[in-house]
Amino acid sequence: MLDHLEIRTRKMTDCLAFYQKVLAPLGYEFAVDGPAKGFGHDGRLDFWIVEGDPSTDVHYAFGAATRALVRQAFGQCKGHGGIPDCPPALAPHIHPDYYAGYARDPDGRLVEFVCHTKA
Repeated sequence: MLDHLEIRTRKMTDCLAFYQKVLAPLGYEFAVDGPAKGFGHDGRLDFWIVEGDPSTDVHYAFGAATRALVRQAFGQCKGHGGIPDCPPALAPHIHPDYYAGYARDPDGRLVEFVCHTKA
């Protein structure tokens, strides 16, 4: 089980704006504004951004309750420092209901928004 994820960025303002927009449809809230910026949902802080040397060789996924929320989160990446990578679609080679969209954050990391149900 993943407890939390921390990423590093040289573009804090851009990354903070990007993640505030793309994570909002998934229920994440910006909750800690200190040297480490913390996001969470349902009372958990599980995503952090800190100043530092980023690696673009990273891929992580945020779960969404519905396919509509995948589309909404993916749609937020444009205009907020992100770059669409692969629009939301089914990936039946993973499993029949795997529905995901992919974007690049301001540092070039691959961010996935995924729903595992038919919803």
